[in-house]
Amino acid sequence: MRVITGTARGAKLIAPKGMQTRPTADRVKEGLFSAIQFEIEGRRVLDLFAGSGQLGIEALSRGAEYAVFVDRSADAIAAIRVNLEKTHLSDRSRVVRGDYQSFLSQTKERYDIIFLDPPYAENFQEKALKCISEIDILRQGGIIICEKPREKEIPDDLPGLIMQKEYRYGKVTLWLYRKV
Repeated sequence: MRVITGTARGAKLIAPKGMQTRPTADRVKEGLFSAIQFEIEGRRVLDLFAGSGQLGIEALSRGAEYAVFVDRSADAIAAIRVNLEKTHLSDRSRVVRGDYQSFLSQTKERYDIIFLDPPYAENFQEKALKCISEIDILRQGGIIICEKPREKEIPDDLPGLIMQKEYRYGKVTLWLYRKV
């Protein structure tokens, strides 16, 4: 797992210990960032279910202004902190250990890009999408990128959001929602 491009290009990232985290494959990450490459610079990013932090770190490396990383696992938080130090991006980030629902219900920050890549076996993605569509944390025109297994369906009729594009990479699908 590495940073693809930008200021931290080529930096090798570590993953949390254990089997709780499923890092996004490089091929999927490359496709994702190709799709949003002109929407990153100067933006505020939320990496929810951050795991190793690789998506938020890639965004920071490519010019995002600021990123918040949220995960409930102590091992994930430790890995994110190491990865931010290794890439020299700690000064443009905040790391939060906690449950996604608690974070979403308490945050006052607003974001331009939100990455949702929760554990596939759980229904966290649907709940997080519904919560985000109901609260005002995504800026107008902002995007949410959801990574999911190809066979899993997620809602495409969320208030204030439109499902703009679907990208398929083998067994993985990315859905891009935009706030209207």
